[in-house]
Formats: sequence, structure tokens, C-alpha cells
Amino acid sequence: MAQPVVGGRLAALGRYCHRHRHRRWVVGFWVLVLALGVLIGGRVFEGTVASTSAGGSESARGTSVVAAADPARGTVTAVVDGPSAQDPAVRSAVTAAAADLAKLPGVVSVTDAYGPAGQAMVSADGGASLLSVRMADGSTSAQQKSVEQRLGALHPEGARVTVGGDLVLQQEVKDQTAKDTQFGEIVTLPLTLIVMVLVFGGFAAASLPVLGAVGSVGGALLAMFGFSRIMDIDTSVLPIATVLGLGLSIDYALLIVNRFREERGHGATVAQAVERTCATAGRTVLFSGLTVAVALSGLFVFTSPVFRAVAAAGVSVVVIAGAAALTLIPALLGFVGHRVKAPTAPVSDQGFFARTVRRVQKRAVPVVLVCTALLLAAGAPFLGSDWRSSGASVLPASSAGRQVAETVQERFPQQAAAPITVVVEGSAAQAQGYADQVAHLAGVSGIRAVTPVSPKVSTVEVMVHGDPQGAGAKQVVDELRADRGGLTTYVTGDAASVVDFQHEIASRGPWALGLVAVGTLLLLFLMTGSVVMPVKALLMNVLSLGASLGALTLVFQHGYFSSLLGFSPTGGLETFIPVLVFAFAFGLSMDYEVFLLSRIKELRDEGYGCARSVELGLQRSGRIITSAALLMVIVFAGFAAGQMLMVKEMGIALAVAVAVDATLVRCLLVPAAMTLFGEFNWWAPAPLRRLHRRIGLTEHVVLPPLGLPAPAVPAPRADRERTLVGVS
Repeated sequence: MAQPVVGGRLAALGRYCHRHRHRRWVVGFWVLVLALGVLIGGRVFEGTVASTSAGGSESARGTSVVAAADPARGTVTAVVDGPSAQDPAVRSAVTAAAADLAKLPGVVSVTDAYGPAGQAMVSADGGASLLSVRMADGSTSAQQKSVEQRLGALHPEGARVTVGGDLVLQQEVKDQTAKDTQFGEIVTLPLTLIVMVLVFGGFAAASLPVLGAVGSVGGALLAMFGFSRIMDIDTSVLPIATVLGLGLSIDYALLIVNRFREERGHGATVAQAVERTCATAGRTVLFSGLTVAVALSGLFVFTSPVFRAVAAAGVSVVVIAGAAALTLIPALLGFVGHRVKAPTAPVSDQGFFARTVRRVQKRAVPVVLVCTALLLAAGAPFLGSDWRSSGASVLPASSAGRQVAETVQERFPQQAAAPITVVVEGSAAQAQGYADQVAHLAGVSGIRAVTPVSPKVSTVEVMVHGDPQGAGAKQVVDELRADRGGLTTYVTGDAASVVDFQHEIASRGPWALGLVAVGTLLLLFLMTGSVVMPVKALLMNVLSLGASLGALTLVFQHGYFSSLLGFSPTGGLETFIPVLVFAFAFGLSMDYEVFLLSRIKELRDEGYGCARSVELGLQRSGRIITSAALLMVIVFAGFAAGQMLMVKEMGIALAVAVAVDATLVRCLLVPAAMTLFGEFNWWAPAPLRRLHRRIGLTEHVVLPPLGLPAPAVPAPRADRERTLVGVS
């Protein structure tokens, strides 16, 4: 007797990937993707740039004007620390090195303490000096390496030489980011495998999500390599996109494998279980991927390259993770599905999660009030957050580039970057007149230098009282932009960059939020047919997100647990991190919302009442949600264990967001709130109900019966599980 065929495109996709002759092609394709990803993985970081400027802002335009007028692209600087700078041996070694460096290709100029710059290259205590080499715009990495090697060979007796500078700093950021990304992958994948062996009780099922994650990482590297060739990709984008790809691919594969095991437990053959899984869990994966992609798409509203690069890379990674779950995992199940351990008895409807929901339902009002109060309190510290550009502090303290930057800042104040630099288009005399005028502003402590870059461009270095990126410095930036002295000027520097980022977020953030909110509400309405559930989900996600941002502020601004996590707090959050945390954490929270709502909606469609559908929905999905969350936390923690400060911030924030969402929100707040709303959870105005009947993405319809059950597994229980048809 022919077995009934499950309808829908996703079921058809599952059948195709599972077929003997096709599964080899599918697996072969993903092996090729992985191989190409590994081969070009190292080259991905070569195409990245380290940028902290807000795209299209005045500070970014000013930097571009200087770059166009200046023949140099950056500097390589050596700190010679030890004997007095006037020691004959030190002087002889430095001048000899300077003469050698001036002859190297790609060098524009060499400055030391024994030339025209003189005392400005000597530390305030006289015990150290600088040797700075400006590299030509267009100089190669090999030419820069030659300069670094010659500086590294400088060894005056009794002196210690450290090589840094902005070019070295940029390269170290790329190198450290690559190391942290590789470290995160190496640490998290074995740990996730161990956890999944415990979850599934067998190696075959546990290995599939890991294989899916590996394939997704290969695809993510290929996608980011392509983006790096057509747009600027900030160095920090790569680990952020990688951690998202790893987490989502493991989550989605976990959901697919878990549903496959359930179908096998109901008596389905491997082929039947694959197609039924793709029609049900595959639909949930599709919805989840859409919600995460919508959350990340809000970043396209911003003009800064870092936001747009994260949006492009993130959306592509979501697509790749979903594609791997819907094609690679079904194909792999065709090879090892018979070895995946199926449940020997139906999952009890009276387990831990069901008992938790019943307790919550009896005390719904207090649970809602307490959970809301806890989440608001956890998010309160973010209201006092301070945003800043961390500069060299993003690197570990052992970094040579950071050591040189900090030494220059502390011991060579005349050579340290000014908090505010004004680029003046005009003659040197006009720039000097402008500097004389600016020196009298209330927050300005002095003008350090007026430097002609070209006959028509000069820079004015403005010093300020107090914190170089504090409120006083930002006030000076506003005053300089309000009164330009009749000249064309661009106010740049770290303080100006922070001001521009904050302005961009304040002006474009509401539009981004609106886009994310509308897209999320629309998707959840199409899934549920309710207008109440999407709004409630949106509000709960905001509460969960607030707790994550509050933890971020306590740890990285105020320094809680900084010694345990191995970093020195900078007194604020990196400018773009809160926006990225919002986009990623919001998407991941919606991910778990879809996991839970899909089960609750399924039970409601079967005729269960509100309270019972919530109870059974959490009982049947709670284990997979908490398991997925645990795996996500492991992935994020693995990346947070790296050395780059920005990667740490993202890792900690997302780990907290996932942990809070999967426990406090999904297990307590959602059941309590749904209990209070009752049948009103599913309310929608009559016109919208009619619209949903016509265009809604109906999640749950009856699958054909399985026919004769397989003898090796128990027969399905009709009152326990009702499976679904895929997209028709």
C-alpha cells in the first residue's frame, strides 16, 4: 500500500534532500561550501577595515579631506624606553635606524628626537623617545613589515623598544579578531556536541547540529568574503556575524533533529519523518529566520558602514543557517537517520514545564508584576550609560600597539591624538587665525598645534578640560560646529565621532525601531492571526533586551567582574555596540517566541483551551527552547572569552539576553501574561481576521496519516501529536 505523501514545498524539499541520489549532491554542495570557506577564511580579514567613524558624518568627511590631502596613510612608531634620550648610545642607534628607514620603499618621512621635531619626541621625564615613520598612501603590507622589522632590530644598550603606531594597531585588531573568532569556534563546537549528546542521548543525533553549524560557518565566510569585495566591512563585523551564524545554525538544526525524533517515535519511517519534520519544524525555522532577518534589516536605516555591513552580513548568515537546516540536515538524516535514537515512549504532558505553568497560572498577576519589576530594575543601569570610542583599549593589555598608544598618551602629551581636531580648508594664515579665535572658548584648555597638510588644508588640534570624550568635550564640538569663523571646517576626533554616532542613533534610531516593530508585528500576525500576541511579544522582548543592556553597562562601564573576564573597563560602552546588541538580541528573542508560539498555536488549533494550550505548549517545547538557549549561551560565552573588547561586549550581552529570555520570560512571564489575557490573546478586528484567512501563513493543518507504523518504534498516539503540512 502506497504511503500518503505530505504536501507543501517544505515537505517536498525534505523529500528531495533525503532521496538517495539527491542527498549526495546536497551534502557534496555543502562540503564544497565548507572547503571554499576554509580556503578563503584567512583572506576575509584582509579585506576588513578598522573604522569608528559614523558614515556620512562631519567627522568622517573631515577624515576623508585630510586623507586626500596627506600623502601618508599612517604611521609606524617605536618607543625607545630606558636610558636618557640624550645617552650617546641611544642617540647613535636611533639616528642610524632613522637613516636606514628613510631609504626604504614606501616611507614618506622619518621623525626622531634628534631632528627638527626635537623635544616634542622626548617624554616629559626625559627617559624615552619616539621614532616615527610615515608610510606612503598606497604602500604595501610588505613595505610596512620591512619598516617594523628595522624598528624591531633597534636595540640600544639598556633600552627597551616597542613597535606600534596606528598602522600596527589596525593590523593587530585584524589579527586578534581572527584569533578570537577561531578560538570561539574551537571552544564552542566541542562543548555544544557534549551538551547535545546529553540532550539526545546519542552521538548520531547530537552530531547533526554540529555538522550543520560547520557547514553554515563555511557559507558565512564565503558571504562575508563577497561583501568585503564590494563594501567596507569593519573588522568587528566578522566575529559578530560568525557567532550569530553558529548560534542560529545549531538552534535550527536542534529543532529539526528533535522533531525528527518525535516523528520516528510516532512510528514514521526515516523518509516519512524527514518530510513531516520539514513540513512542521521546517516551517518554524522559516518563520524564525524571517523574524531575525527583519530585526537585522533595521540596521540598513543607519548610514554608518559598520551598521550596514553588520546588516548585510547578518541577514546573509541567517539565510545560510536556515538553508543548512532545511537542506543539509535532511540530507544527513538520509545517511544516519536510522541511527538516531527515537523516544521509546511518548513525552509526558505532566513534566517539569507543565507543573511550572500550572503554578504560574495560579499566581498570574504577582508573576507578571515581579518579573516586570525585575526586568525593569535589571535594565535601569543602561539609562546612565556613557558611550565612547575605546581606541587602542579594544586590544588586550599585552598588545604592542596598545602599549605604544598608552605610552604616547601618558608620557608624550604633545604627540598624543587631540580629543578634537578641526580640519580647515584655507591657507595656513586663515587656519592660525581660526585657532586664535577658538582658543578663547570656555571648554578649551588650549591649541596644541596648527599643522598645514597641504597648501589648502590645515589641521587645528584643540585640547579640552577634563575627560577627552566627556560632556565638556562634546559641548566644545557643538560650539565649534555652531560657529565656524566664516571658513569651511570639519570638526573631527574621538569626541566628534562619538557626537556623530549619538546624533545618528537619535535621528535614525526611531525609524529603525519602527521598521523592526512593523515587520515583526506583521510576521507574527500572519502566523497567529492575532494582533494582541504580536504586541505582547514585542513588549516582552523589549523588557528582555533592557536587562541585557543593563548588564552590559554594569560590566563594561562600571567594571563589575572585569578581572574575572580579563579586561580593563574604559568607563563607557563602545559607540555602536548597544545598537548591535538591540538588533541581535531582539532577533534572538523573537526566535524563541516563534518556537513557543508555534506549539501553542498548534494546540489551540486542535481545540485546546487557552490555559491548557499554554501548559502543553511549554511542556512540549520548553526542553528544546532551554536546550537551544544553553547552546547559544555556550557559543556566546566562547566568544566572550576572547581578547577583543568589542567581541567581549557582544558575547556577554547576547549570553545574558538569551539566558533571561529562555528562563524568566518564556517560562514565567509569557505563561502568566497569556493566562491573564485568556482568549483575548487571539483577538483581531473582523477585517483583519478575514484578511488572515485569505493571506495568513497558517501554521498548523492536518498531515496525512502515517499508515502502518514501523515495528521498531511505538505507534503514534492520536491524542498527543498532530503534525503539520508545509507551505502549500
